[in-house]
Amino acid sequence: MVEEKTIKLEDVAKRAGVSKTTVSRVLNNRGYLSQKTIDKVHQAMDDLNYRPNVIARQLYKQKTNLVALIFPTVDDPFFAELEAELEKTFDRLGYRVLMGNSQNNPEKEKNYLKLLLNHQVDGIIVGSHNQGISGYQKTKRPIVSIERFLTPQIPVVAADNYQGGLLAVQRLLDDGCQHIIHTNYPAEMISPNQQRRKAYEDLMKKYHRPAITYEVSFDVSDEKKESVFRRIYEEHPEVDGIFADNDTNASLIIRVGKEYDRHVPSDLKVVGFDGASITQMLSPELTTIRQPVDVMAETAAELLIKQMKGEDAHSVTVPVRIINSFTA
Repeated sequence: MVEEKTIKLEDVAKRAGVSKTTVSRVLNNRGYLSQKTIDKVHQAMDDLNYRPNVIARQLYKQKTNLVALIFPTVDDPFFAELEAELEKTFDRLGYRVLMGNSQNNPEKEKNYLKLLLNHQVDGIIVGSHNQGISGYQKTKRPIVSIERFLTPQIPVVAADNYQGGLLAVQRLLDDGCQHIIHTNYPAEMISPNQQRRKAYEDLMKKYHRPAITYEVSFDVSDEKKESVFRRIYEEHPEVDGIFADNDTNASLIIRVGKEYDRHVPSDLKVVGFDGASITQMLSPELTTIRQPVDVMAETAAELLIKQMKGEDAHSVTVPVRIINSFTA
């Protein structure tokens, strides 16, 4: 079998009767060239069936039209929907997307960050839960965070978590709940999620009710989460309202409640947070705070592209709304 010869840049230059530098300038649209020269180079490329090395050209121009998305997992409905919206948004804007699920592994996240630092991607959108990664402090490359505080210079796109918390707890109060419990991340985790907790505590104080929060990490197994939620029913059998910090936890709380003969909505009211479409379809009995995933994706993409152009980008808070079920 005869091996097909690889056509190189110098072959095109020889065929067109110009220098390699001129061919390179035509390929990268750099500097002034006459139309006659440009046409000669393109004709030589056609004659030789030459295909430019796209990766090499991208590295030369330090632009790949590729962005990376780093999120904890696509198993969570909110992050799955957010990644899908981001991919759709960037595709419309002419960018390809590299999706990376960190599984809350800091080393995996560091490796994705290296792609940015080595000019292998043009920017990164981060929604992972790892903290203390020094690479974020050291770089000025384009990065946007969603619902996570990384560094002061990295803009954050976040839902109005405080307002969402107020809406959730007020709904439970309006439904007549007397003993409302909240679930959220550990207090030491720096996250906009903590604004949901603050809203809960502020309203409990306003209504002279005790504020009781059960802390559960995002990245532990469902089995461990369920063991925390069982404690709610065992330690507080009087509970009649629960504000869960996300819809996944809310669904688990409802499921565990059935083990204790507690049912939504007859003797227990539950409000979640996220409002992903798949959750609303699978758990129509769940009242939840809807984060506008499409708006968050569009905003994050706009901020990242601003940074790629060398423009300033600032954090944005987007409004939320309550999705009322017929039964909660």
